[in-house]
Amino acid sequence: MAKVVALYKQPKDKEQFDEHYFNVHGPITAKIPGLREMKVTRFNKNVMTGGEPEHYLMCEMIYDSMEDLKNGMRSDEGKASGKDLMGFAGDLVTLMIGEEVE
Repeated sequence: MAKVVALYKQPKDKEQFDEHYFNVHGPITAKIPGLREMKVTRFNKNVMTGGEPEHYLMCEMIYDSMEDLKNGMRSDEGKASGKDLMGFAGDLVTLMIGEEVE
C-alpha cells in the first residue's frame, strides 16, 4: 500500500480554505484513478496547552501500490489536483509519499 500525505499549515482564513478544500479540491482529487481511499483529519487545539497546532489539516490518499500512485499522479485528474493545490495552498502544504511497512 502506498500513500500521499498532505499536511496543511494553519490558513489565515479557515472558512475560505475549507470552502475551497471541501467543495473544489477534494472532489477533484477524489477522481484520481487508482485512489482507493482519502482520509481527512482536522487537528484540534492542544488539550494540554490550549494552543493552536502547527498544522490545520491532513489528507491521506491511499493507493494499492506505488505504481498505482505514480499512474494516478500522471493522469489528467492527478495533474488537475496538483495545479489546484498549488493555486490555493501551495504555501501551506507539505507533501510526503510513502509505502506502508508490514
